[in-house]
Amino acid sequence: MPLFPESASTIANSIDYLYFYLIAVSTIMTVLIFSAVFIFAIKYRRRSPDEIPAPIHGSLKLEIFWSVVPFIIMLSFFWWGAQIFFESASPPPGAMDIYVVGKQWMWKIQYPEGQREINELHVPVGKPVRLTLASEDVIHSFFIPAFRVKHDVVPGRYDTMWFTATKPGRYHLFCAEYCGTEHSGMVGWVTVMSEPDYENWLTGGGSEGTMVQQGERLFQQLGCSTCHLLDQQGRCPIMRGVYGSHVQLQDGKTVLADDAYIRESILNPNAKIVAGFKPDVMPTFQGQISEEGLLQLIVYIKSLAITSAPGTTAPGAAGAATTGGGPRPPAKRTQPTGGKK
Repeated sequence: MPLFPESASTIANSIDYLYFYLIAVSTIMTVLIFSAVFIFAIKYRRRSPDEIPAPIHGSLKLEIFWSVVPFIIMLSFFWWGAQIFFESASPPPGAMDIYVVGKQWMWKIQYPEGQREINELHVPVGKPVRLTLASEDVIHSFFIPAFRVKHDVVPGRYDTMWFTATKPGRYHLFCAEYCGTEHSGMVGWVTVMSEPDYENWLTGGGSEGTMVQQGERLFQQLGCSTCHLLDQQGRCPIMRGVYGSHVQLQDGKTVLADDAYIRESILNPNAKIVAGFKPDVMPTFQGQISEEGLLQLIVYIKSLAITSAPGTTAPGAAGAATTGGGPRPPAKRTQPTGGKK
């Protein structure tokens, strides 16, 4: 049985090298400290009851040395670890999106093309993959040992993590946070495939349309389209182009229309009211939409984004998401009679 899991991602070796460095420094420091304690205990022991030790005034240079050198060594832990942290926190442009929902006691996976799996994740080799993580109930932790990636999945918020798999194969997937009586059974597999095999797998069928199409159907079924029109002003803010824009709120503040904002707008419509609109127009959908459905709606609203100048403000915009798409100003509108964010 191997001492370490296989290294199968671009970041795995960097994390392993840092881990080995920590072990080496800790081992060396432990040996030096205990060796000094043992040697000094023997060399400077009291040899007779009448012995009076000579006074020692110490050495400023020596004290500076053993204070500064360990400090620099410990600071190297932070520097190296921070490099890895920022690398792991910043997915490269063009990363492939996959959506993961944790639930007692399973992982539910959704792909933009519409495929859905439970406790199975399929990814192509050599391509960056960005996971958007959500939880339906309690805190979970998405952990792939071979990729050296782990991220807590917290209810009520979205988190992201990314990796690039380097070796085709099947790798263990775990929940690394105790989440209830069947926590130990919340396991699965990550299958890394060549690009052609992955494309063939995607065309295997079984989906009900892409996530955009699923989100659009849900948007219609919930009646959102009666107030949130795409290209003209209705009772509520226009949806087209809102994603990724800066939304002007009633209290004078602005907020980025990202995943978290869209989610909050659906579940708690009165939390942030868009300037020019009235509260209590949109009903709350708290408890009526699953986390999977929320992700589908977010992906649909993302698809409505139209690229424009960075930082464009959408004064009449409503909800949106975080991982891509540029903003554009909304279509010109007449004075609204009511609405929400």
